Amino acid sequence: MLRTAALALAGLMMLPGHARAEMTLTSPDFADGGSLPEAQILNGFGCTGANLSPALDWSGLPEGTKSLILTVYDPDAPTGSGWWHWTVANIPADVAGLAEGASPNNLPAGAIEGRTDFGAPGFGGACPPEGGAAHPYVFTLYAIPEAVLPIDANSSGAMVGFYANAMALERATLTVTWTTTSGCSATRCTRGAAG
Repeated sequence: MLRTAALALAGLMMLPGHARAEMTLTSPDFADGGSLPEAQILNGFGCTGANLSPALDWSGLPEGTKSLILTVYDPDAPTGSGWWHWTVANIPADVAGLAEGASPNNLPAGAIEGRTDFGAPGFGGACPPEGGAAHPYVFTLYAIPEAVLPIDANSSGAMVGFYANAMALERATLTVTWTTTSGCSATRCTRGAAG
């Protein structure tokens, strides 16, 4: 009987009136599986990119979403614990994206950037060590059932990541790569030390 009820409920959820779009995260600046453009490369640690936060768009937020968390993380940075490039919490649920260069002064009202592994809040672009393999940069958007989380500019990437993973209703990811051999010249990206 329980199995029949579960199958009936699943069938009802598939009817047109009950379908929900999957949560998605995209960027007009790069495609999932592609490479970061120079605009999102760090200006520091030997790299001389534009260090602009990328434009991002999202849709399909689940019911009950009251805010969003956005993280950018390089799991392959040679630190033993990866590298947090950007964290933004308390993004209002009615916001459908961020413009290029939104960090640090053009974020939606109420959104707060946490401290990255560069030691300060705000977007920090890619700059992996010279000569290594391409690093993945994982952009993840989390749908959160609380409007405001106790996150501030001193909150570490690990703390923001804890709240994101503990509370997420759903998440969407966008992964891109970059390496110091991805189009570097003698004057740009000559030596990377960060992730």
